[in-house]
Amino acid sequence: MTAQSDRERAVTELVKGIWRENPVFVALLGLCPAMAVTNSAINALAMGGATFFVLVGSSVLVSLLRSWIPKQVRITTFIVIIATFVTVADYSLHALAPAVYKELGAFIALIVVNCIILGRQEAFASRNSVGLSALDALGMSAGFTLALFMLGSIREVLGNGSFFGVPLFGAGFEPWVVMILPPGGFLTMGTLLMIFNWLSERRKRSAQLLLEGGAA
Repeated sequence: MTAQSDRERAVTELVKGIWRENPVFVALLGLCPAMAVTNSAINALAMGGATFFVLVGSSVLVSLLRSWIPKQVRITTFIVIIATFVTVADYSLHALAPAVYKELGAFIALIVVNCIILGRQEAFASRNSVGLSALDALGMSAGFTLALFMLGSIREVLGNGSFFGVPLFGAGFEPWVVMILPPGGFLTMGTLLMIFNWLSERRKRSAQLLLEGGAA
């Protein structure tokens, strides 16, 4: 029974960040990079991948060291750990994908102050085991990457008429240039938030009706 409970909690921690506690669509965190770098699908994936690496690596390390980190300097320690992983991600992306790195600009370095990452260290990794912290980080970073990818894909398809740089429409297609500009980011985010909230409310109503039907 205990093993089953452990498995259920592990699954819960892994999947909660993808839907129920999605950092972008539910918690509305990390909106600065979500709006700034999602003018194409490849940029969105690159930012999501860098955040994925930093969040998972820092969560595991914070969880491993949680018993040795003094409470008085825990935030400072978390930032130092996060900055270390950000530096690795920054230099790696610069070496492996210089064109994408140039597009993302300073936003890779600004992962250090991304409230999603610091928030997960303070709220979860510093209070839980390495395994659960890794699962929490995997779920949250997957949810963040998914949100960025959705934004980037929609904006690139409508704004450039392409997907990952591959043209999708004929020569007669007139790109919606506004979609790859800041107003397009706000418009796309607002539309996705509306859809996400509608689906969430519909799911809650369905669950409530099932409970009422069972009670009857």
